[in-house]
Amino acid sequence: MSKPQSSNPSQTPAHLPDAAALNQLAHLIKQWGKELGFAQIGISDTDLTEEEPKLQAWLDAGYHGEMGYMASHGMMRARAHELHPGTQRVICGRMDYLPPSAGFATNLRDPNLGYISRYAGGRDYHKLIRNRMKQLGQRIDVWLSEQGFSQSDNRPFVDSAPLLERPLADKAGLGWTGKHSLLLSQEAGSWFFLGELVINLPLPVDIPVSEACGTCIACIKTCPTGAIVEPYVVDSRRCVSYLTIELDGPIPEELRPLLGNRIYGCDDCQLACPVNAAAPLTEEADFHIRQQLKQPELLTLLRWSETEFLKHTEGSAIRRIGWQRWQRNIAVALGNAPYSDDIVSALQHQLESELPGDVAKEHLQWALARQLATKDRLVTDNRKQQRLIRSIEKGLPRDA
Repeated sequence: MSKPQSSNPSQTPAHLPDAAALNQLAHLIKQWGKELGFAQIGISDTDLTEEEPKLQAWLDAGYHGEMGYMASHGMMRARAHELHPGTQRVICGRMDYLPPSAGFATNLRDPNLGYISRYAGGRDYHKLIRNRMKQLGQRIDVWLSEQGFSQSDNRPFVDSAPLLERPLADKAGLGWTGKHSLLLSQEAGSWFFLGELVINLPLPVDIPVSEACGTCIACIKTCPTGAIVEPYVVDSRRCVSYLTIELDGPIPEELRPLLGNRIYGCDDCQLACPVNAAAPLTEEADFHIRQQLKQPELLTLLRWSETEFLKHTEGSAIRRIGWQRWQRNIAVALGNAPYSDDIVSALQHQLESELPGDVAKEHLQWALARQLATKDRLVTDNRKQQRLIRSIEKGLPRDA
């Protein structure tokens, strides 16, 4: 007769919550999320099998450009249970970021001002939201312990891990995927960040909302570079955000005139979207635009030394592109501005300083040549941008 196995405390079965406790916990998670600054919390399962062929087709088409990390993890992006083994649910959070006095139309109308995507005007959201998600996970574990249950295995993510956060948030009921590929909410438009907490508990999931774009294609028509090649599909290689942030080398010359005065990201597809008309302002002061980045003059930004750039962008998402790409982007915007003796002089001075690297220098030379070529004629009127400005003034008067 075999001897009974000796008990080992480390192998004691976990005391897991039952269905009633999981329902209560899901309710509390949403309550705690609000207390931590999230405008909305939703819960999704991990099944993204429908997204896998879409992701593969997008990668096969080369739409990810130089973002090799998009392909390096294969289909793990659609498999949260592989990214963090044991994951059964994904808790998705929405945090609004639309700052007060956004001044969209004012900024776009003046070609001598640098346009910075409004998500990047304040503090970098990655650390802030990840910390809030971490706190949410801690609250979950405290409650589980108080109820006599084993602690969960949870892990926060914010945009920096191979996880398809938009489809997960879609499944979690936070909104629907718009034709510009961003998530849309009737309450918040698309001016919000997403964060996730993967967890090993079978929490009750939320119901997805119905898509409400209908026949609207305003985002597609407005994109300055035609990057939205078909509904829900963006060719990153043409996207202004990719060109000014992700792309490390030279911006294709044929696309430079289309960037206008956008030096870090682009909001055009969001600004054209009628769902954004009622979007709330953020309650997070950290997401307000810092003074030195509010309606900034291009010439002032060009004159920043690398030390000044690092100082003024400390704690900002902008810092990640580095001073050389910053110079590159500003040079393109100055090349697109109407002729000015001051601009020509500033570009010449910057070229003579021998500070810029090869890529930045090539763009400064391009900008100088473009300025001189427009000395005796006006820069071609951008009708698409003028229509967008009128649309902002009419549909988003508070933020114009």
